[in-house]
Amino acid sequence: MNNNSFLVSAKGICIAAFLSFNTVMYAQKTADLSTISDKTLSIILEKNRTYYTKGKVADYIPELGKMDAKAIAFSVVEKNGKVFNVGDVQKKFTMQSISKIIALMIAVSEKGEANVFEKMGYFGTDQPFNHFSNLETTGKPLNPMMNAGAILTTSLISGDGEKPFLKILDMVRYITKNQTLDYNTSVYESEKSTGDRNRGMFYLMKNNGLISGNEDQLDNYFKQCSIELTAEDLAKIGYFFANECVRFDGDSKYKNAEMSRLIQSQMLIAGMYEFSGEYARTVGLPSKSGVGGGITVSVPGKMGIGVFSPALDQHGNSAAGYHMILDLVKQYDLSLF
Repeated sequence: MNNNSFLVSAKGICIAAFLSFNTVMYAQKTADLSTISDKTLSIILEKNRTYYTKGKVADYIPELGKMDAKAIAFSVVEKNGKVFNVGDVQKKFTMQSISKIIALMIAVSEKGEANVFEKMGYFGTDQPFNHFSNLETTGKPLNPMMNAGAILTTSLISGDGEKPFLKILDMVRYITKNQTLDYNTSVYESEKSTGDRNRGMFYLMKNNGLISGNEDQLDNYFKQCSIELTAEDLAKIGYFFANECVRFDGDSKYKNAEMSRLIQSQMLIAGMYEFSGEYARTVGLPSKSGVGGGITVSVPGKMGIGVFSPALDQHGNSAAGYHMILDLVKQYDLSLF
């Protein structure tokens, strides 16, 4: 055998060994997911419980300020639909900005992606969730995850009065298979009475010709943010988008791989607001937070994660929730990167 033949042969053996090694490692990684249990989640939860002391419950919406800062819950829905729950699993809280991914799904389903995104961008941001961003320059919201874009998204859902909101509520009920879910009227009234900044965005976009309706459309946004659910419900939402819009029990009524990619891509680049870039580096999974203290996470093709802890960090994301997700991701090597 000449030197060239030997090198080619050796190279082939090395590549084969490398591929074999990675196949084995991936198989082990996949097998590791089967070790997730209530005990696993409980250990992670207890390790991170005290992070609530480093955050602050949102009180700019008075009703949210009444939440118990010590409340905490952690849920996972596996590929087979099996649910694991630990902590204050019965504790309800409001979706807030997590509702934006549901509204986006409905708006795109009705109007088409091109028609929705000609009115807003796909961009990430280095600004907080309630920043006006480029509304006064380009006249369009940066993305559908910031408040301005989300208000516009909800206004694009067809129907008069509260019909757009009811479509969002019905979709949340379907995804979670929980028909008892509803919105908290006290939180809704609190959001409406303190929502002048959102109102300013609404009228600026109306002035720019992006919105043609009245404040009923803004009321729908306040109502969708006030939908109450649990960490388990959030895990089921994460599972839904992680698995091509197939429900945790296998119901494929809304199966749509492209919709799944769109929603997850927006969650990845903007779902955690100005923290999204760093979050992509540390966690590396499509996620959406809400100032009610919840975070929903999609592990593409695998599972959904839901966390709840109402004390928020400086970015408006659950402090303990973030660290629970981070520990689970590190333990099971779940990052996309």
